Amino acid sequence: MTILVTGSAGHLGEALMRSLHAASRSAIGIDRKPSPFTQRVGDIADRAFVRKAMRGVSAVIHTATLHKPHVATHSAQDFIDTNISGTLALLEEAVAAGVNAFVFTSTTSTFGAALTPGTDQPAAWITESVAPIPKNIYGTTKLAAENLCELFHRKQRLPVLVLRTSRFFPEADDHAETRDAYDIANAQANELLYRRADIEDVVSAHLLAIERAPAIGFGRYIISATPPFAAEDLALLHRDAPAVVQRLFPSFQALYSAHGWRMFPRVDRVYVNDLARQELGWQPKYHFAHVLDCLAAGQDFRSPLALAVGAKGYHDTTFGDMPYPVTP
Repeated sequence: MTILVTGSAGHLGEALMRSLHAASRSAIGIDRKPSPFTQRVGDIADRAFVRKAMRGVSAVIHTATLHKPHVATHSAQDFIDTNISGTLALLEEAVAAGVNAFVFTSTTSTFGAALTPGTDQPAAWITESVAPIPKNIYGTTKLAAENLCELFHRKQRLPVLVLRTSRFFPEADDHAETRDAYDIANAQANELLYRRADIEDVVSAHLLAIERAPAIGFGRYIISATPPFAAEDLALLHRDAPAVVQRLFPSFQALYSAHGWRMFPRVDRVYVNDLARQELGWQPKYHFAHVLDCLAAGQDFRSPLALAVGAKGYHDTTFGDMPYPVTP
């Protein structure tokens, strides 16, 4: 089986290519940017390029996208061209080439406004049944691409699985108040409780999805670290997250204090990965208990793959002390 990986110069694309090569699996990486993991350079909206890249391919993992960090630097048309038209070209050429599995990397950003409860409301419990309310062109175009994927399954019988991934990038938070109050490792350790996944676990979910797609047909799955919370924790999480974490992890406060770390005062949402674990057989290894074990042992909690891929940024220029520009 030859797997086509789009976006092979990006965080996830490189991680997938590294993992596939390490397992001696046949894979072709495509991207607009040259990289050590990109065999063919071109635009996924270029139909002739996509058609040529699809020859001999049995499965597609489509990670290429314009991301949230591009909202302030790219036009709405750019997002439509890449995230919608590019996905359409890949789906159509996958059908023409007889591809037997297509995995689309989407994002929990499609949930948008559904992720932000009112001040007096409990934290949001986010499962696949929550209706998306996109807040920007990124979420809107990713949701549209998801719907294209579903359409191609219904009309063309193409096996397609959509993976809504939470944060896995290593870059600093785009909110200045978070960057100022927490160092990167502290903030990202906190996020593993409810809105982050390690890239090694994200890769394993994609590779399982390739195997399971023909049997499932179509499905959407949240891909995020397994949260330790239950629905009855949601009200207190939104008022006093450290109290909930201390109850669940009695060693947490001492370990955090020893490293000069702090928990976020509130948690506004919890991503629930039950469906992915049940239907894909996914078993994520990186979670908050792992963080605490690593702190106790004086080790880095990130996976070797996350450390190998490292930070890439999203632009060819810098923006002062900001990881990328943001829109209001």
